[in-house]
Amino acid sequence: MRRAGWLFSALSLAGLVVAVWALIAVPPRPVPPVGPLEGPVSRILVEKAARRMTVYVGGQVVRVYRVRLGFAPQGDKLAQGDGRTPEGVFRIDRRNAQSAYHLSLGLDYPRPQDRARAAAAGVDPGGDIFLHGQPRVLPAGLTLGHDWTAGCIALSDAEIEELFAATPLGAEVEIRP
Repeated sequence: MRRAGWLFSALSLAGLVVAVWALIAVPPRPVPPVGPLEGPVSRILVEKAARRMTVYVGGQVVRVYRVRLGFAPQGDKLAQGDGRTPEGVFRIDRRNAQSAYHLSLGLDYPRPQDRARAAAAGVDPGGDIFLHGQPRVLPAGLTLGHDWTAGCIALSDAEIEELFAATPLGAEVEIRP
């Protein structure tokens, strides 16, 4: 009996250590500077490994957001359904205020080189890659905390509202591994 009590105490302590480590290891959501985002946004840099989006206006960093990616984010997007977020330099080519994901800014993926690579592999490159908010079916203010998209880049609804208002068609979006 004494041995079971000791084991239970050790497991409880281990659980507490893991919980504290998880709180310390998860970086806090970057806090945007005070004041509205004044555009137009000229460039957006997404660093997949860091789950970070940096927004530029006229060469100056104006916002840094934490993002969520496709459900299988390692590597470049190769085919529809692979869950990867594409890598490379893209342009915003459409805006959707009626998106199923709050608001969305579309990327010009697939580019000609993406189509050629997919054709050589005999697969569909996929498409409809967006910077977007959370699914409209979620309660307001809820943000999914894991990589969950089909290859898009997800932000909170408040963040996509700010980005949507300041980002014109043609803005550059670079997505790095």
